[in-house]
Amino acid sequence: MSQHTQKTYTLNTNAKIPAIGLGTWQSKPNEVREAVKTALLKGYRHIDTALAYGNEAEVGAGIRDSGVPREQIWITTKLDNTWHHCVEKGIEASLKNLGVDYVDLYLVHWPCSLNPLDDSKLLPDWNFIKTWQEMQKLPATGKARNIGVSNFGIKNLEILLNDPSTKIVPAVNQIEVHPGNPSPGLVAYNTSKGIHTTSYCCLGSTNSPLYKNSTLIQIAERKGKTPQQVMLVWGIQKGRSVIPKSVSKSRIEANYDIDGWNLTADEVNQLDNLKDQFKVCDDSWLPVRVFFDDDEYPDNRSQL
Repeated sequence: MSQHTQKTYTLNTNAKIPAIGLGTWQSKPNEVREAVKTALLKGYRHIDTALAYGNEAEVGAGIRDSGVPREQIWITTKLDNTWHHCVEKGIEASLKNLGVDYVDLYLVHWPCSLNPLDDSKLLPDWNFIKTWQEMQKLPATGKARNIGVSNFGIKNLEILLNDPSTKIVPAVNQIEVHPGNPSPGLVAYNTSKGIHTTSYCCLGSTNSPLYKNSTLIQIAERKGKTPQQVMLVWGIQKGRSVIPKSVSKSRIEANYDIDGWNLTADEVNQLDNLKDQFKVCDDSWLPVRVFFDDDEYPDNRSQL
């Protein structure tokens, strides 16, 4: 029997990240605290947040409300774009908000260093290479047990990994992956470098067009499962951790009820190749591009 909820993935640091977690992006104040508590009481042991979400304090409160011991919970948070030049202050702010002594994973949220005085502009004389130089100091302090990146495509990963100052390969790259944006090239690239992929927007986000996809609906009906449950098992079977977000008790619990069954190889292949492709998160709000359409297939790299 497949126990997807008990599955972990071993990172390049030998740490074990739980396969399923609760995402908290766009979760409103006064809702996320209860959502985190509900998730942990259901059995989740992986909570994902970020300084930019403005809800770390509530996430921390939800963790304490649950009564689940801190050491049993994997907490991921992220360095905001305007804090790239002060990584130590960034992690300290997050630890204070969360009310914890350390996080299990600390990510560079975007490969874009913004000017805190004007976040429509880049920070002068700074880039994500310098940010990573500061990030690499954190594991030795014990404040972040693992470090990684988020929203890095192949082009920016190659810049990072090929820089002489990069001594620590990111443990994780958290990226948008769902059947409408499967990103096989980027996922394969991550894997080839020993970088684990965590999928955000793993259900295609709010009001996802995937919920109307006939292929997905047919697979769900055949399995007697929800489309959401099918997408989560698809992600886990393909070796990724998934962080579905919800503040609804029933959905949080349903998203965790995924044990005891698998998708067939044919069903996985169908979900890998849906015709209707879309991306939820773009880079139009940033002053510099970070997505270069290099995440689809490995042979696209020659076109960079």
